[in-house]
Amino acid sequence: MILAWYVAGRFLRSFLMIAGVFLLILFLIDMIEIIRRFSDRDIGLAGAARLAALNITGSFYAILPLMTVLAGIALFLGLARSSEMVAIRASGRSALRVIAAPVATAVALGALTVGLLNPLVAATGSLYDEAVAQIGRAGSQTVSVGDSAVWLRQAMQEGGQEAGQIVIRARRASPDAVTLYDASFLVFDAEAGPIRRIEAREARLTPGAWQLHQVSDYPLDQENPQARVVRSAAMVLASDLTAQGIRDGFGRPESVPVWQLPTFIAGLERAGFSAARHKVWFQMELARPFLMAAMVMIAAAFTMQHMRGRNAGAAVLMAFGAGIALFFLRNLAQVLGDNGQIPPPMAAWTPVLVGAMLALGLILKREDG
Repeated sequence: MILAWYVAGRFLRSFLMIAGVFLLILFLIDMIEIIRRFSDRDIGLAGAARLAALNITGSFYAILPLMTVLAGIALFLGLARSSEMVAIRASGRSALRVIAAPVATAVALGALTVGLLNPLVAATGSLYDEAVAQIGRAGSQTVSVGDSAVWLRQAMQEGGQEAGQIVIRARRASPDAVTLYDASFLVFDAEAGPIRRIEAREARLTPGAWQLHQVSDYPLDQENPQARVVRSAAMVLASDLTAQGIRDGFGRPESVPVWQLPTFIAGLERAGFSAARHKVWFQMELARPFLMAAMVMIAAAFTMQHMRGRNAGAAVLMAFGAGIALFFLRNLAQVLGDNGQIPPPMAAWTPVLVGAMLALGLILKREDG
């Protein structure tokens, strides 16, 4: 147990040191990019630093598996160069017992990052999007899913100026986000407040307009709206929304904390939208601790042997290259899962199992005895 705690502590120190270096590099790069991007805005150095701090959490979280394989390489390379690995193996410990401690540490780190860092990434990502929208004076469109309805908001434009808002509520929508069913359009004037309520059995989005069918138009700026209702078979209502904009309005799956993803997925499906991307991301997050463990096994497979008389540089490059290959295989599987070509569990867990089994096979092949 003392030896296991020693190896686990060495791995944890390597991981924290590498994570700190990457965090500083990402912060500097992102800060420079933000200063360049908003050079025509007076955000100041403090504003750029704030935006960079909000934005780097997502990038840092995404490359955690690569930092894990680097930490594993640093651990096993250090043990091999100092001949500690020779002493450990001479004491009768097998390779699997040696890597058990850093693998367990990687799983624990992965579980902590999913449970604690994932919600932080979702929160900071939302704050960053809001800050950028305020700087660019964007964000006139909003999409959300309630317990039993879909809510949208769009701006009304007159002469290039915003003249009001339209709040849209629908019982459900088609998976491609172009048709709303049992929709209600509440029109707000910029000065007078709500002036119309339009109800439609079906609303189909076309370029530049909503095509409404079986319409009831209630004028809210007059007395007794029920008596002045205008009913028609069809109506056209101008809109700057697009189907892609509505789908993108739900945000990236990363913007939803992992603890809220099951409820969010259920809400999307009740509203009629496809939740494939969110299902894949949820499975990816469940598999993340084991992906980090597979990265440690890959590092061990190439660098845990004694380095005297061997090309350490080639071993490091092969270990890091194998880690990058697994990282991109995981991203490819995620794309296939998002497109519905493979089931979400297969997209999330197959790369992890393939990487772990290949690394385990290489370790056993090189095991003495």
